Amino acid sequence: MFSAFERLVAFRYLRARRQEGLVSVIAAFSLIGIFLGVATLIIVMSVMNGFREELLTRILGLNGHMTTYAFEEGFTDFDTLAGRIQGVDGIVTVSPIVTGQVIAAANGRATFGQVRGVREAHLESRPLLMENVVGGTLDGFAAGEGVVIGNRMARKLGVGVGDSITLLSPEGRTTLMGSVPRSRAYAVAATFDIGMFEYDSTFVFMPLDLAQIYFRKKGAVTAIEMTVADPERIREVESAVKQVVGSQGWIVDWRRANAQFVNALQVERNVMFVILTLIVLVAAFNIIAGLIMVVKDKGRDIAILRTMGATRGQILRIFFMNGAAIGVAGTVLGVGGGIAFAANIDTIRVWLEGLTDTALFPAEIRFLSQLPSRTDPTEVVIVAAMAIGLSFLATIYPAWRAARLDPVEALRYE
Repeated sequence: MFSAFERLVAFRYLRARRQEGLVSVIAAFSLIGIFLGVATLIIVMSVMNGFREELLTRILGLNGHMTTYAFEEGFTDFDTLAGRIQGVDGIVTVSPIVTGQVIAAANGRATFGQVRGVREAHLESRPLLMENVVGGTLDGFAAGEGVVIGNRMARKLGVGVGDSITLLSPEGRTTLMGSVPRSRAYAVAATFDIGMFEYDSTFVFMPLDLAQIYFRKKGAVTAIEMTVADPERIREVESAVKQVVGSQGWIVDWRRANAQFVNALQVERNVMFVILTLIVLVAAFNIIAGLIMVVKDKGRDIAILRTMGATRGQILRIFFMNGAAIGVAGTVLGVGGGIAFAANIDTIRVWLEGLTDTALFPAEIRFLSQLPSRTDPTEVVIVAAMAIGLSFLATIYPAWRAARLDPVEALRYE
């Protein structure tokens, strides 16, 4: 497509002489701008993808994909109902649970807790939990020998495996002195750390029998939690489960339960893409400015080339190649730098936190204890194509202007 003559002249024009230093500076800034724009886009999109994947992995790894909540006093014949739900196509596991909010206290400290009364089979069906037990074991869970709490809750309360925590429920009993909160002490059988702040600092897993007694749900459960084979096609399974449950309860799937997380991440991701694309656009305008200056400076050279037989098409391709080389080089460097930075972003975060002695990624705000990153090859191709496309578009007008230059006018006063 480009002849050896065109390539020779184009790349010679990229190496500006001393008196053309400003042109070289503009070209360098154009290349740096495209490099930073492409790299930043890849890094930000990778982090946003990592956030979404990590959040959903942890949310769905610890909670069910779908939960049916009971009206009024709860599900009494819950095992029969669970068996009927288990027969629905697409359902993998079904777990009756008792849930309730409490205040967990120990050593003069207190924190909010979310109790989930479950059977041992429920815990065994959650690999994310089973693989992240950091203290104690779950061997005695079924026997009711203790509760399982998050590692962050244990640190807040200053307790470890074998210590006791007191759970206080706001749904107390009525006495002559008024309503008295219900409280009871339980031993800590094990602690877990799944890397999500909200769960590690609030969840308390309790044997189902003990939870029924504590929350006064003897012979009943408050909800039935389900996992499905394909969470992305949960709507189809949900309609079938609704027919089984009927008027006994209502159903909430993982999309509705976590709608704020999913929607916020998607909106933020789209906005960041648009904003960071402006960096590449500004760099493209720098290419236009730089090439126009080159055309103005090389007017005499263009006129001589035309008089020696160079066609307008050759002149156009020379300057097109001149600007395109900046765009392609900046894009290649940006793709390489962005992928490398995204792959090591958590290591870089830890290094910067140690250097500045500042928490750059507090788990209390970001929900995750590590900075996640997942680079999508399709998005990398889209970003690279967009940057190269803008670079090519930016070269069209200056190249067209160079090709339209009249040799007679350019050499009239030489």
